[in-house]
Amino acid sequence: MSRTLDVRLRDETPVRIRPIIPEDGPRLAEGLKELSPRSRYLRFLRSVDTLSNQELTYLTNVDYDTHFAWVAFDVSTPQPRGIGVGRYAQFEPGAAEAAVVVLDRYQHRGLGGILLRLVAETASEHGIRRFRAWVSPQNAVVMQALEQWDIDRRLEEGAVVVDIPLPLPSTPLEDSPLYRTLRAAARGELRVHPHATQDPSDAFGEFDDGGDQDPRPA
Repeated sequence: MSRTLDVRLRDETPVRIRPIIPEDGPRLAEGLKELSPRSRYLRFLRSVDTLSNQELTYLTNVDYDTHFAWVAFDVSTPQPRGIGVGRYAQFEPGAAEAAVVVLDRYQHRGLGGILLRLVAETASEHGIRRFRAWVSPQNAVVMQALEQWDIDRRLEEGAVVVDIPLPLPSTPLEDSPLYRTLRAAARGELRVHPHATQDPSDAFGEFDDGGDQDPRPA
């Protein structure tokens, strides 16, 4: 996969985004160390200090079809540093789990929205029609929001399973249930990845809600 996108964030930070490769494993491991305690708790719901070799292999050895990940780098310094990742992983035909995460210090600059848009577009290109999330039935805030958004849901193993349709190309991302749901995830109200111990794809941080912009060419 040679597709690369160069963009600038709201504060003019130059960022390069490309598909993840196996050699990115050490960068993901380093990214985990820079997460705040809050971000680690929201992403894993447990204390996580390191990623195992098995986890790093899963995160970086993707097939670019049923499992795809975009990784973002700050290229303002001679040594680019990983600052964000967005991915989806198909679990059945047409459906996938998804996560968009940003290193804490880079949140609220628009990177989350750029990665979310790329993940949604790439998933759609590969036949994904919906993302799935798991919500605690005790979470009154999200449950009320799901009622308002008219999103299908069902109870499964003590959690509310939510299928979130991908927005049509003609639908602004910010008006879609997908965008609103991931914003809820960023506030810690919802888990997009239910099996964080098996797939800790949130190694860079959390989705930032400052992403209401299109990718800007650098």
